[in-house]
Amino acid sequence: MTSKSAPSSDCLFCRIVRGEIPSTPLGQSDDTLIIQDIAPQAPFHALVIPRRHAADIGEFMKGETAPSELSDLFSTALALVEDRGIDRKGYRLVVNTGRDGGQTVGHLHFHLLAGRPMGWPPG
Repeated sequence: MTSKSAPSSDCLFCRIVRGEIPSTPLGQSDDTLIIQDIAPQAPFHALVIPRRHAADIGEFMKGETAPSELSDLFSTALALVEDRGIDRKGYRLVVNTGRDGGQTVGHLHFHLLAGRPMGWPPG
């Protein structure tokens, strides 16, 4: 996982947001990019990524624009699930934070999973 102090020029998701690394976009807004996960854990698995770099949710929420950006992340994800009909059967939207939380990329992102029953507890 990229460290919290890593410059965004080295961040995998920042490079995807800038178009330097190819991805399969599924939705976007001024503040959010949603891409297909390259190693899906469900029939539908997308990553909901804020365009502004922050290592995790704690760092992200310290930003002045965090409330509107967080609202945009959820609104953009909701538009995608409604557009694709995913909301009819259900889905999971989860954020992993830190090594023990399962975070593998040091840029805040949410996993949007659907297309199969999700168990509880996860992991």
